[in-house]
Amino acid sequence: MANNSDPSFDDLAIFLAVCGAGGFRRAAKQLGLSASHVSETISRIEAQLGVPLLARTTRSVMPTQAGRALAERIAPLLLDARMAVREVVGADKALRGALTLNVTGAVMVDILPPLIDRFLLAHPGVRVEIQVEDRLVDITAAGCDAGIRYGEHMAQDMIAVPIGPASQQLALAAAPGYLARRGMPAHPDEVLQHDCVRMRFSSGALTQWSFAQDGKTLTLDPPARLVVGVDAAAAAIGLACAGHGLICTFRNWLDPDLAAGRLVPVLEDWWLAFEGPRLYFPSRRMPPPLRAFVDLLAAQR
Repeated sequence: MANNSDPSFDDLAIFLAVCGAGGFRRAAKQLGLSASHVSETISRIEAQLGVPLLARTTRSVMPTQAGRALAERIAPLLLDARMAVREVVGADKALRGALTLNVTGAVMVDILPPLIDRFLLAHPGVRVEIQVEDRLVDITAAGCDAGIRYGEHMAQDMIAVPIGPASQQLALAAAPGYLARRGMPAHPDEVLQHDCVRMRFSSGALTQWSFAQDGKTLTLDPPARLVVGVDAAAAAIGLACAGHGLICTFRNWLDPDLAAGRLVPVLEDWWLAFEGPRLYFPSRRMPPPLRAFVDLLAAQR
């Protein structure tokens, strides 16, 4: 029958050590405790929980099904607890080190720079490096602490937290003078008959022009009169403002020119909405600069 009291964190840490070491004596040596103390601790936990956690033989000690399930659940929790204690202990010390991010160029226009500005002001002892590329890379192999990508271009086994707006739109626009000469498209298909200012990723692929309405999504590949690399997006938008054709890109990139009247919304009912970017990293065992940056993002939200 289970004891009403719960195992302490210290006892659970001993249980994890036995699971990892595969025996009481090896775990005791690693922990600097006596084998009898370790054995008594495991017996106490089992009595408290009312279920055997370890299968003992003359040659080895192996976790039972319940033991494996418990170890899998508590291992990350105890790690987080240790990290929290270390952070509190070092809270009065100036944060130092480096934060290296690998990001898509889309976040460098107006999403990431103000966040980095706040981060640098809050942590003057931290050095920041931002690698900008549109291809999805292995951030660990690239020596980066974290990456920033949109959902469809993010590895599925990563921890991810929102950064910037929760949602964005793909907007189509053109200069008033251009629309006066060529007319306003009434349907996305009519875009194919217009001059278009397209942008190209560093991989060589053109950015997609996608539209959505009533649950239907339409992706076009219109002929480009002008192609500009995404690294020079501001120049592409400026040329669209000068009347050289339709442009389709992030709405937040176009908002200043839409507000000033340099550009006019086109097919606004068809603008595609999508999730905003996310910061991703491979483990909760974050180095202190990355932890501080994630905390800043949480405070912003």
